[in-house]
This record gives sequence, C-alpha cells and structure tokens, in this order.
Amino acid sequence: MQYNASQQKAIAFKTGPMLVLAGPGSGKTAVITERVRQLTAQGVPAENILVVTFTRAAAAEMKSRYLALAGEEYTSVTFGTFHGVFYGILRKSYNFSGAAVIGEEEKLKLCREILAGTYRDYSGDQDLPSQTAQEISLVKNNRIPIDSYYSGTIPAEAFRRIYREYVRWMNENRRLDFDDLVLRTFELFTKRPDILEKWQNKFKYILIDEFQDINPVQYEIVRMLARPENNLFIVGDDDQSIYRFRSASPELMLSFPKLYPAASTVLLNLNYRSTPEILSASLKVIAANKKRYPKNLKAVKKPGAPVRLTVYEDVHKETTEISGTVRKLHGRGLPYEEMAVLVRTNASAGTIAAQLLSDRVPFYCQEKLPCIYDHWIARDMLAYLHLAAGSDRREEYLTVINRPNRYISREAFGKSRVNLEDLYIYYEDRRWMWERLEKLQEDLRTIHTLSPYAAVHYIRRGVGYDEYILAYAAEHNVAKEDLLSVADELEENAAAFPSVAAWEEHIRAFRQELKDSLRDRNEKKEGVRILTLHAAKGTEYEAVFIPDLNEGNIPFRKAALAEDLEEERRMLYVGMTRAKSLLYLSAVKTRFEREQKISSFLRPLIRAGEGEEE
Repeated sequence: MQYNASQQKAIAFKTGPMLVLAGPGSGKTAVITERVRQLTAQGVPAENILVVTFTRAAAAEMKSRYLALAGEEYTSVTFGTFHGVFYGILRKSYNFSGAAVIGEEEKLKLCREILAGTYRDYSGDQDLPSQTAQEISLVKNNRIPIDSYYSGTIPAEAFRRIYREYVRWMNENRRLDFDDLVLRTFELFTKRPDILEKWQNKFKYILIDEFQDINPVQYEIVRMLARPENNLFIVGDDDQSIYRFRSASPELMLSFPKLYPAASTVLLNLNYRSTPEILSASLKVIAANKKRYPKNLKAVKKPGAPVRLTVYEDVHKETTEISGTVRKLHGRGLPYEEMAVLVRTNASAGTIAAQLLSDRVPFYCQEKLPCIYDHWIARDMLAYLHLAAGSDRREEYLTVINRPNRYISREAFGKSRVNLEDLYIYYEDRRWMWERLEKLQEDLRTIHTLSPYAAVHYIRRGVGYDEYILAYAAEHNVAKEDLLSVADELEENAAAFPSVAAWEEHIRAFRQELKDSLRDRNEKKEGVRILTLHAAKGTEYEAVFIPDLNEGNIPFRKAALAEDLEEERRMLYVGMTRAKSLLYLSAVKTRFEREQKISSFLRPLIRAGEGEEE
C-alpha cells in the first residue's frame, strides 16, 4: 500500500508522545496497523505493544488487518477495548471472573427494575431506564459525589435514591459494570504502584484509536501506564467527539500538547472517502465551532454531484421524497445497503421507517425502533376513546381518571367493571365531586361523537390533557416539547382514519408489520440503513440522507450551553462525512401545523449557495 506524506510521518515516528489528527476518511486504521508492523520489524517485542480502541468490532478488525499486513496468523500484540484491557488487568490482579461483569442489557434491566421499585412516578417510559443508566455512568466516570449531582432526567433526590440502590445491588451481588472496570483499575494503579510498574514494563508502546472518545478516568489510567517513556501514540479527530453523555470531551484531546509539551503532531489531511463537494460542505459547517484544531482537509476523489439541501413543506412530503429518491437510486443500480438515513433521535427513525415500510422499501435498523403507539400517551388516548365507546374496564378508567387530575381516588373503583353511578354513591357526602364526575361523563359523550382526529384534539384541549402533560413534564424534569410532540404526532396520525375502529385496525396491522419486517430484515441485515448520528460514527455509504435539520432537532432542543451546541454541530459533521458520493440534507417548513426554523448549522451552506430548494 502507498502511504501519503502525512501518513508516512506518523508511521515512521520513533519514540515519545505523538498526536495524530485524523480527518474523516483519512486512513487512520492503516496508519496504526502499519506503525505496529514497523515497530515489531524494528525489534520492539510484540508483547510490549498495546493498541486500544472503543469497540470489540474495531479492535478485531484492526487485529485482522495487522495480521494480514504482517503475514502472520498469531501475534502477541494486545489489541483490545479499554474495558477489555482493564478487565484483563483486574483479572490477573484480583482473579475476577467474567461472570461478575454485567452487560449493557442487564444494566438496563436492573435500572428498569429499580425505577419500578423506587420511583413512584415511573410509568414504564421506554427511554427513562437508558437515560438513568447513562447518568449513572456519567457520575462514575467523572467521579462526582452523588450528593453533588443533579440529574437532568428526574428529580435530584429520586435519582440519588436510584443510584444508591444500584450501587447497593451491585455490591451485594458482587457484580461490576463496565464503568466499574475503569474505576477499579484506576484505584488499583493509584494504590499499588508495584502492580502499576509491572504493567508499565509490559506495555512500552501504547497506541490509541478514536482518542476523542476517551473519558477523564480512562485518560488518567493511560497516562499512568505510559510513564516514564511516554510512548503514547494517539489518533483521533476532535471534530468527531460526540459522546459527552459518556464523559468524552474534545477538551481532553485539545489539552494533549499542554500535558506533553514535547509531543509531535501530524495532520492526516487527505480524505479518501468523500467527494470534494461533500467534504467542502462538511468543513463549512464544522468551521463555526470555536473549540477545535483547525484543519485544512483535501479530497482525493474527483468532483461529483453537488450536496442537495431541500426545504420541504412538511414531514410527510420530506419522508415521501426521501423514500422516492431511495427507490430511484436503487433503480439506477445502487444497492440499498449503500444508502443510509441518519437521524438525531429514535423518534425520527420511527417516522422514516414507517414511510419506507409503507413504500415496501427494505431497511435495516440496528437499534430498536420506537413505535409511537406503544408510548404511554398513546395508551392514554386509546383508553379515553374506549371509555367514550362504552368500555367499563377498571384498568382503562384507572389509566386516565386523573389525567388531568380530577382528584378521584383509586379506591372508588372497587370492581373489575365500572358503573359511574357507583362513583356518585361513593362521593355522596362530597357533592362537589359530582361536578367533576358530570364533566367526565359529558366529555366522554362528546368524544364518542367525534372522528379520531377531532377526538384526540378535544381530549388535549377540551378535556385538558395537554395541561396534564405540562404538569407531568415539570414534575418529572422531562422536556415538555418531547411529550407534546408525541401528542402532536398521534393527532396527525389519527386524521387519516374515519373511525376509531379503522384507526385501531391500522395500529394493530402496523405493529405486526413492523415486528415481522424488522425481524426478517434484521436477520438478513438487508436494506437501507437507518441509524442515529451517534450510531453512524465509523460507517460510510455511497448515499446519505440527513432529514429533520430544523431548530429543536439539530441542534436538539436540550442543547442550551455553548459546549452542547458545539457537540450538536459535531454530530452533523460526523453524519455528513459518512457520505462518499451523494449527500441529501433536508428540513421542513411546518411540523404539526406549526412553523419551523431551518437549523442554524446550515447557514454557511445557504450563504455559499449549496443548492437550497423550495
């Protein structure tokens, strides 16, 4: 393989610290594997080399490429993830068993159980367990005293109870999570310099891939391991640091020359992935960030199609056009697997998946797609519709009786079948409650006369359900916009059906089709890729679509601080640089009949005339 001048400089570097700024598509994996090959060829014992990255798949690929490059079937070079390497260190020091470490699914299950047992307001929200798990990791990886931490998801005291219960369960059951592997290694090296010295003698050369994803504790461990020679070869791109929720930060990479004043720096500035048009547009976007290394990147490929930036009237038009373009490209010979739709949130993934499903376009999504009809707000709406149609089921009354709050006691519902006349008897000594019961009956009679769309609208405004959503959001520290957007989407979906029965038949069929389709396609891994911007990192496709480029989505509505906005911009940059030949960016003018603003991140492209269309 031929290496360019920048790559050769990085590969040939001798000893000491080096920072390799690797732009997207610049061949960083090739640089790392060739550097390892040259180190061993120069007499460095293979067992003295450690190569670390962040996923098992990336570590396995790097090892495989090295073996092919070196013409070997086995190597003593250690290729691994941070968690894998730290587990190996702890196992040899403490005789840990792999059975003691819980995986991410088990951690989510535990968080779900603790939430159900300790947080009275937990309503089965699908996102809350994963958000809680992320915050537990954030506390651990930043070594924040739990009494000083304020959750961004639920009330502070509630989170602290959950955190303490999580730690208690882990200790009592003698289990560790991935974050514990890092913390225990840090404690081991801090308390046992003799053990640290043994590992320093073993790993004389340390190479780290995707360095921008490192967190503070991992960085401290690496720095300890690298002493005293500091043969630390770090490769990464601060512009692709998008995991602040895991405590990663571009500041760690930016601080490297300050911590290692003697460090050499090289920029891998040639992009072998994208066309000049795609790279140019990406660089215009990321240039607005303040905290970054400036980079002059150049595309190796010949000029191609211009980047398409389209502003559609609404979401339906946007998804319809994306699906249509996908089919056109496939008709011209581009495999579905070479196309990807990159979204900011799983909610957007569900929207585009529904359109592709409707158009019979195969797709593959490695993350679980949310179904809008499984949301608790959807369950509430359907419960109201069922009660209006005459249902007397106790469970449905209990679901919505205090949404909004009517101050009606659960104890008033003593039977499995409900007769509202019994509630009047229950409250006969509190006649003021009768007015609320009468209003409930009047609302249910009104809902029964309406179409699904009008019924949902009436439940929200006439019954006061939106007021309940706002109160719930305030009490649970949840973004009201997230919940209101669910209600908006349900209302919009309901408009397509003349009756509740027709809407429910669609819901049943959609759930089943989504389930069957995803199972079949995910087994085969065929079709257009649907990924979040976080999950898209490390991938590449001939054609990339990035929809929903509106304020509130990209940048996300929760991004209030300057560093939040910079990370949101980095996420868009990561998404844009996944594209090899074709890049389609889009936004909408209206959503749920409300005017939308195009993302401020796109201003440099609009000023440059990057093909905005109406």
